[in-house]
Amino acid sequence: MALRPVQVNFKALDCEAVGHFWADALGWGVSSEGPGVINVEPGGDFVWPDPAALCVDVVAVPEAKTATKNRVHLDLATTSAAHQAELVARLKALGATPADVGQGDDVPWTVLADPEGNEFCVLEPRETYRDTGPIAAVVVDCVDPRAMARFWGEATDWDVREVADDHTVLRSARGVGPYVEFLRKPEPKTVPDRVHLDLMPYPGDDKTAEVARLRGLGATDLDLGQGDVPWTCLADPEGHEFCVLGRSS
Repeated sequence: MALRPVQVNFKALDCEAVGHFWADALGWGVSSEGPGVINVEPGGDFVWPDPAALCVDVVAVPEAKTATKNRVHLDLATTSAAHQAELVARLKALGATPADVGQGDDVPWTVLADPEGNEFCVLEPRETYRDTGPIAAVVVDCVDPRAMARFWGEATDWDVREVADDHTVLRSARGVGPYVEFLRKPEPKTVPDRVHLDLMPYPGDDKTAEVARLRGLGATDLDLGQGDVPWTCLADPEGHEFCVLGRSS
């Protein structure tokens, strides 16, 4: 048994505004499964869930962002220096603003924030990300990348591609779509994540058994006031929230 990452969940005061920003940023479409939720995913023949793309769900919440810097963010891929410059200009026109997360002046990527202050990076062209689609990676700050490799490598069916003291890299075993990267940061997590991953069992797998397996790996139950919902909220060994969705496909 193993779970598959299927989407990135953003909390937002204005889910419509944030959802449409990310749809325009990624060149994807929008839909809604219900009030207070905006679904952002590729068009064409794409059928969710598929590791070729981690879709974006934007969910309305009453609380504004409080963290100085989110511990989970997206890196966007580009194909050339001209593409990077064009994308940065287009994102600013959509409402993105420059963000300072201590990156300095000499890095080749550009740090921006979406209309509600969620930081993200527009990367310079990198061969590693040439086939990921618009999202190069979901990046998670953590204290111990090796511990994250152990937990997330067993929690999901994604391959652990790299493990080092300062970073861990996972990607779908099919070799498609974005990466999930855990980067070492000395500061521990202190506030709930504004952005998190959602996982899903495969058809025929038992969600209850999967959740129990995650607890055995070190996940803990999380009460966010969610009440009686078809998904289960958990936290990994460093406290990063994630959800195991109840629906299957």
